[in-house]
Amino acid sequence: MKSDTVRKGTQQAPHRSLFNALGMTKEEMDKPLVGIVSSYNEIVPGHMNLDKIVNAVKLGVAMAGGTPVVFPAIAVCDGIAMGHVGMKYSLVTRDLIADSTECMALAHQFDALVMVPNCDKNVPGLLMAAARVNVPTVFVSGGPMLAGHVKGQKRSLSSMFEAVGSYAAGTMTEEDVKEFECKVCPTCGSCSGMYTANSMNCLTEVLGMGLQGNGTIPAVYSERIKLAKHAGMKVMEMYEKNIRPRDIMTEKAFLNALTVDMALGCSTNSMLHLPAIAHEAGVDLNMELVNEMSKRTPNLCHLAPAGPTYMEDLNEAGGGYAVMNELSKKNLLNLDCMTVTGKTVGENIKGCVNKNPEVIRPIDNPYSQTGGIAILKGNLAPDTGVVKRSAVAPEMLVHQGPARVFDCEEDAIAAIKGGKIVAGDVVVIRYEGPKGGPGMREMLNPTSAIAGMGLGSSVALITDGRFSGASRGASIGHVSPEAAVGGPIALVEEGDIISIDINNNSLNVLVSDEELAERRKKWQPREPKVKTGYLARYASMVTSGNRGAILEIPKEK
Repeated sequence: MKSDTVRKGTQQAPHRSLFNALGMTKEEMDKPLVGIVSSYNEIVPGHMNLDKIVNAVKLGVAMAGGTPVVFPAIAVCDGIAMGHVGMKYSLVTRDLIADSTECMALAHQFDALVMVPNCDKNVPGLLMAAARVNVPTVFVSGGPMLAGHVKGQKRSLSSMFEAVGSYAAGTMTEEDVKEFECKVCPTCGSCSGMYTANSMNCLTEVLGMGLQGNGTIPAVYSERIKLAKHAGMKVMEMYEKNIRPRDIMTEKAFLNALTVDMALGCSTNSMLHLPAIAHEAGVDLNMELVNEMSKRTPNLCHLAPAGPTYMEDLNEAGGGYAVMNELSKKNLLNLDCMTVTGKTVGENIKGCVNKNPEVIRPIDNPYSQTGGIAILKGNLAPDTGVVKRSAVAPEMLVHQGPARVFDCEEDAIAAIKGGKIVAGDVVVIRYEGPKGGPGMREMLNPTSAIAGMGLGSSVALITDGRFSGASRGASIGHVSPEAAVGGPIALVEEGDIISIDINNNSLNVLVSDEELAERRKKWQPREPKVKTGYLARYASMVTSGNRGAILEIPKEK
């Protein structure tokens, strides 16, 4: 056992004395040491129930012959962090989570791990750690929130943010806003639409790192507790068979994840996280693959914010495995990939039928013949930008309009709510990228304000920042290179005509190369917004959004 390093032999007598201090018996010390990474906290609604999930995992591990030991991971609530300095601290936690989990796992020589994540950056951070540490590992999330009910309709957090925009536009009363406030988030769990948390928990299942239902069983269902017990049991099977994360998270598995991403219409944040996880697993995941995948992968689901269905509906319809089974009918998946079930993808999804063709469209009747995400390129985004195509109004798939340029999120929101943005405009928010932010803030407030003001089908938004999975509309993010390093988005001027053609994957500013070259001569790097603390260190190491905003040690010039 790997843990023999800290528990066996005379030289390890001091180590055993410390295990004794923990109250650990000889019997426990003779069994595999299984780390359970608990992301429980009392500030994130998606994490407030994880203590129950962790206890269930402990039971499962112990029942299957392991010694469970819990240690923590942090998590930020993106909703609470939204729209202020707190959002600078969201994406950056992904790497903190990966680093701290690596430290704990290797410092204590765990034989196996069970990861218990739920919300946004917590999931990819722990997947990155799993790939680095590479001991048998199983994931079990806390599960999605049930949808709220307002005025007879299912609602979620995205409708709450849009309600604020509607109030600013005068189309909603303060009493209406309060009703939304009290009803849109009725339970614990990750927010009820196909936002980032639920996207990543579903893709964890697709990658083969989570059991069936990991992405869709609601947080409040007893079935979630059973799933956690099974995860604890299953990690011991993975240990006995020596099946490790890098055996599972192969190139083929990531291609499966991209394919299902297209079918589900996942958050654009998946385009940051999948390449970062792949990087840790030793797989080079080129984002330009996405368009190739999208061309052949139909979009089968329109979950909120793209449509009126929610995670609970997807679960009842058969969940991720039913979606995968639909895709397999056109040979769109690698069915021979190994998973933490101990079976292949093909074996897992066999017989998983689609129980609701309104929630999961049959493969021969999709919402669209192309996938939910598109990668754009052009003189405004030479390295790429990302858009959630499935959440764009049809009339905005091709659009030209004047640039309305803002150097931070706050100025853009003030202009939108102040009625200064009109139909046809293209809002450009820059210096919000991984380095420039620093931290690559989510632009949910601006996109929600645009939607709430009734401009969702006539105004586009382009940024080197990113978007919440709750954002909808012609919202193009991750524009690379970012403004802070002199990307073309830094050279855009008020009134420049921006050309968006999502159908043809292009994003351009209609300015000559000569004029852009002249502007570049005058451009000067901005003084960093943050010069101390973790954000400053992050800014010095982070790469561009098109590479997943991974951290690299700066090369000597």
